[in-house]
Amino acid sequence: MAVIIPNPSLVTPDPVRSQSWKRLPTPRAVLSVRSTSHRANSRLKLANKVAVVTGSTNGIGFSIARRLAQDGVHVVISSRKQQNVDQAVAMLKEEGLSVTGTVCHVGKAEDREQLVATALEHCGGVDFLVCVAGVNPLVGSTLRSSEQTWDKGSEILSVNVKAPALLLSQLLPHMENRGQCAVVLVSSVSAYIPLPKLGAYNVSKTALLGLTKTLAVELAPKNIRVNCIAPGIINTDFAQVMFCMHHLTEDSAFKEYLKYFYGIQRLGQPEDCAGLVSFLCSPEASYITGETIAVAGLSPHL
Repeated sequence: MAVIIPNPSLVTPDPVRSQSWKRLPTPRAVLSVRSTSHRANSRLKLANKVAVVTGSTNGIGFSIARRLAQDGVHVVISSRKQQNVDQAVAMLKEEGLSVTGTVCHVGKAEDREQLVATALEHCGGVDFLVCVAGVNPLVGSTLRSSEQTWDKGSEILSVNVKAPALLLSQLLPHMENRGQCAVVLVSSVSAYIPLPKLGAYNVSKTALLGLTKTLAVELAPKNIRVNCIAPGIINTDFAQVMFCMHHLTEDSAFKEYLKYFYGIQRLGQPEDCAGLVSFLCSPEASYITGETIAVAGLSPHL
């Protein structure tokens, strides 16, 4: 049987493939084209579900809370300050979304108890837990840090690593009998490519990768999946602090930093993480657990 090989000169080039990455539509533009059909389908699959999202009054956490609510989930919002909680809840309710909120410093046992009580009072149970809340109060060399500095840095491990595990243990009795529950932890690409001057933060985010796999094994018999996302350089308040720390205040310097250190062409947006979390909570991800997925703009270093 003869195989016909077309003449390359006669093949019409694919206009999409010929475009550079910079000219491709941004995720927000793509979502606007498909949002109606996608959200209609997702709403049916996630309706009547309940999610607790920590650190969800701005940035990545807020975008995740909004997306889950848009997909039919009742979302319990939380963060450290009442004013921020009130503003976030009011904003999402104005969009017709089903949300409630409470103050919660996840590093405090009494606040975690209040968060669980709020979720149960309004919803009776919880299907999804998304842990976004995190801190990094220390900046400087890891090996030059004193023992006192490391003692202060224990808050980083307490909030970023210990708190998600303790909060999940408190919610577990109210999740295990609901079926198809999911947990999503939020790490960082700093777990793979450590950020300069953020030693303890890097360590805490690396620990979340191990926590994800450990919890996935422990909770698999209870039909609870545990996954993790590792955002790259996302346009949030934390990222702005990091840019100033490295004196990257000019656009040109910032772009060169991204290209050199991460190999990406644009700054990520909080919405880039939200759709992935919604997917990981959905039935389509029912065979995915113990995984960490980078949201980092196709960095060749990952």
